Amino acid sequence: MPAARRFAVIQHLGPEGPGLIAAVAPAHGVTLDVRRVDRGARVPSAAEVDGVVVLGGTMGVSDAAAYPHLVAEQRLLADACDRGLPVLGVCLGAQLLAAALGARVYQGPAPEIGFGDVRLTPEGERDPVLGPSGPSLPAFHWHGDTFDLPRGAVCLAGTAAYARQAFRAGARAYALQFHVELDAALARDWAAALPRGVTLDETRRAAVEETGRAVLHRFFAGVLR
Repeated sequence: MPAARRFAVIQHLGPEGPGLIAAVAPAHGVTLDVRRVDRGARVPSAAEVDGVVVLGGTMGVSDAAAYPHLVAEQRLLADACDRGLPVLGVCLGAQLLAAALGARVYQGPAPEIGFGDVRLTPEGERDPVLGPSGPSLPAFHWHGDTFDLPRGAVCLAGTAAYARQAFRAGARAYALQFHVELDAALARDWAAALPRGVTLDETRRAAVEETGRAVLHRFFAGVLR
């Protein structure tokens, strides 16, 4: 049996946990080292880990003065990409990955919150992680910022309001602006924090989970190959 791989998971808020990521990772020999930076946990260096997952949060890339760990996270992401380590950035994590790779992150046209489909680009339809679920896939959105595509990265998916919803940098670094990790427990944690009028319909949530589980299995299988 191959040695277990240890991925650092950067968690910014209590309700924004790894969800399905924690359920899928062990099937691929991956152990998750969850770092609660909101509780003062240290952001590791890329030399200490075999992969990196950065989760969502209510803060933004421009809020580093209030949240100094965001600078360390960008350094971790940039170093992990330089080393060719597997990387997954989700929501805020996707924005931080874009910034770490030199792209601009800025306010989007309007907040995008709730269930919706993301449409894959032609490159996304050929992508080994997202493509098998295409040409569109169900997701949950909870963001108000967007980003330019990092140099050399490939745009994989978008919506009408946010054209850059996912990208791949190299073969092993993925950014997903949307959420596919939404299991039932995570939905319960999010319910109280959602804006008025946004609900977590269980039928739609289950569809996101079904697709998300497949996407995450393909992510871990592909980046660890």
